[in-house]
Amino acid sequence: MRSAPSTRGADFFVIIEKNKRRRHMDKNQQGIELLQEGKWEEALKLFTEQIEEKPQDPAAYINFGHVLAEMNDTERALKFYEKAVEVDHSSSAAHYALGSFYFGQERFEESAQSFEKAIRNGMEEADAYFMLGLSFLYLDQTVMALPYLMRAVELNGDDVEARFQFALALAKTEQYEEAEKNLQVVISQDPAHADAFYNLGVLYAGHYEQPEKAHSYFDRALDIQPDHMLAGYGKKLLDAAN
Repeated sequence: MRSAPSTRGADFFVIIEKNKRRRHMDKNQQGIELLQEGKWEEALKLFTEQIEEKPQDPAAYINFGHVLAEMNDTERALKFYEKAVEVDHSSSAAHYALGSFYFGQERFEESAQSFEKAIRNGMEEADAYFMLGLSFLYLDQTVMALPYLMRAVELNGDDVEARFQFALALAKTEQYEEAEKNLQVVISQDPAHADAFYNLGVLYAGHYEQPEKAHSYFDRALDIQPDHMLAGYGKKLLDAAN
């Protein structure tokens, strides 16, 4: 029986190539690659060196904050994100990182302010608009959320979650036809999106007054997720009414 070929040589050459590539990267880029490999201590060392060499560059502060956040050292992580904003108040990436931290801590007013500053400073990306819209949704400010969720969908039509949240916001502001159109797009993009089927059931039970179609949407939600309590409850209400 032939032995399996050794991969040690191949791994060695991969390591050589990585080392060559790293020599042409700055320390932030090298640190990010090390982070992706799970080498946190080595990455932190490089971020520290980058901060010492370029104290006015927000990137290393942001990256250091990410590592601390991953380590659940939230107090220190916040200080590094705030420092990133302090050293370059026009850095959209710094404001976005701080906003993401606040959002994760459920500090939605502060996250909305930071995401707004990220956009104001030039971040024209779908995620920034989506996170700003989502922050307003969690603050129960649906009307404020709508234009940002709409913009997120315009910038990235393939973002299923952004479109779903946009559809919910439309429904909450009684724009039912537009909500239904967007929910139909969601289930076409993700046929296993149980919540989208449930919300279509709600629309057809309430606004459209088509209980049979509502029933079929609730059934589809339950097929996908048998423990979907809201879909089960909606189905029971329809059955009781008939």
